[in-house]
Amino acid sequence: MSTSVERFDERARRKAYRVGHTRVHRGELLRHPVYTRALHWLVAIAFGLSLLSGFALYSPWLFRFLTPIFGGGPMTRLLHPWFGLSFDVFFFFQFLNWLGPMVWTGADTRWLKRIKAYMTNEDKIEPEAVGFFNGGQKLYFWTIVLSGVLFLVTGLLLWFDHIVPRWIVAVSYLIHDLAALLMLAGFIVHIYEGTAAMPGTFRAMADGTVTEKWAWTQHPAWYRAVTGRDPRKDYEREGRGRRAREQAKDEWEKEPDDRERS
Repeated sequence: MSTSVERFDERARRKAYRVGHTRVHRGELLRHPVYTRALHWLVAIAFGLSLLSGFALYSPWLFRFLTPIFGGGPMTRLLHPWFGLSFDVFFFFQFLNWLGPMVWTGADTRWLKRIKAYMTNEDKIEPEAVGFFNGGQKLYFWTIVLSGVLFLVTGLLLWFDHIVPRWIVAVSYLIHDLAALLMLAGFIVHIYEGTAAMPGTFRAMADGTVTEKWAWTQHPAWYRAVTGRDPRKDYEREGRGRRAREQAKDEWEKEPDDRERS
C-alpha cells in the first residue's frame, strides 16, 4: 500500500476523532470508533443507492417504480456509475481500516466447520479462539472485496462502452449483474445477523459500544484481549448470578403464600 494513501487514511481518521467521540458506560466495551462507523454507513448508503439505481436500469418493471426516486430514467443512468464509484472509494478506506483484523487464520477455518452449530445457536458461547471478527464476518468482507473489484472493472467497461468491443460489454453486463446478486445475498444475511440473529450487534455500529456479555459470548478472544479477563469464567459467573437472582425472586414471591397459610 502506498505511503501517501496510508497518510491520507490516517488524516481522515484523526479528523473523525476530532468531530465526535464515543461514550462508553460501565459494563460496556468500545467496539467501533467514530471513523469506522462513519465509513460503514457511507459504504452502506452508497451500496443502497447503487443497488436501487442498478435495479431500476436492470428491469423494465422496476424502471417505472424506481427511476422517479432519482429524477427519471436519464438521471438514473447518469447517477448510477457515480454511486458505484462512491461505493468503491468508501469501501477502499474501509478495506484499509479493517485489513489487519480481517486476515484469515486457522481459527476461522475451524469456525466455518462448525457453522451449522452457529446458525442454530447450539452453543451459548463462541469458541475461545474467535477474535474481533469471526470466520463468517471475514468471509463476507472478502466477498465484498471481490465484488467491489468486479464492480469497478466491469462498471468502467460499461461506462465507456463506446470504445470497448461489444463482446466485452456483453460479458461485463453478466459479471456486473452476478456480482450485484452476490452482494445482495450477503447484504441480506448481514442485516439478519446484525439484528435478529444476534441482538446487541446493531448498537456497535450505532453508538460504537457493546455490552461485556455480548463480547464474551460472541468474540471471546477479543474480550480477553481488551479486558484481560477469562470470558468463560465471566460467562459462568454471570450465569450463577442470574440463577441466584431468579431463586431470590421465587422465594420472595412465595413468602406471601407462606404467611397466608400460617
